[in-house]
Amino acid sequence: MTQAKPPPSGSGPDGSRMGPTRISTLVVAGLAAAAVAWLLISTLYYSGIPRLPWLPVVTLAGLAVLEAYAAINTRGRIERKPGRDPVNPLLVARFVVLAKASALAAAIFAGFYAGLTGWLFVETTRAALDDRPAAAGGLLASLALVGAALWLERSCRVPERPDDEREQDPRESRPGQR
Repeated sequence: MTQAKPPPSGSGPDGSRMGPTRISTLVVAGLAAAAVAWLLISTLYYSGIPRLPWLPVVTLAGLAVLEAYAAINTRGRIERKPGRDPVNPLLVARFVVLAKASALAAAIFAGFYAGLTGWLFVETTRAALDDRPAAAGGLLASLALVGAALWLERSCRVPERPDDEREQDPRESRPGQR
């Protein structure tokens, strides 16, 4: 006979469960991207590369502003502040997915820009000097997007209810039974 398998560790049917974004995951992704950027830029001939564009910097900064606004708006709607419409649960789920994805992508961008910025401050050419502002701006915009994404993810959490407002679970009223 076969042994009974223990139930999966997660709450989903297949044992998978989405949890909050881990800071360690973002740090590892950023460090890996920084190492790749440093290696790529140091092995390639830098003067053959065109100037760094400002469009990614503006895009990252714009996304950070939009996600910060979504965090403020969503938190107010979840807490049911006066004058705010109730929140659609599916919208909150979409915001969580957006926040998790953009936090990881922004961490990778931040790592890339950090590696690039570090290399540009070591290099003494005129081209490197001209690219420093765009690289530093990209690093700051990426870090702002990481912060806004984590804030949006945190804002989508259901607030804890006080003990007196919480409905008693029927399983709690019958001790000893599962």
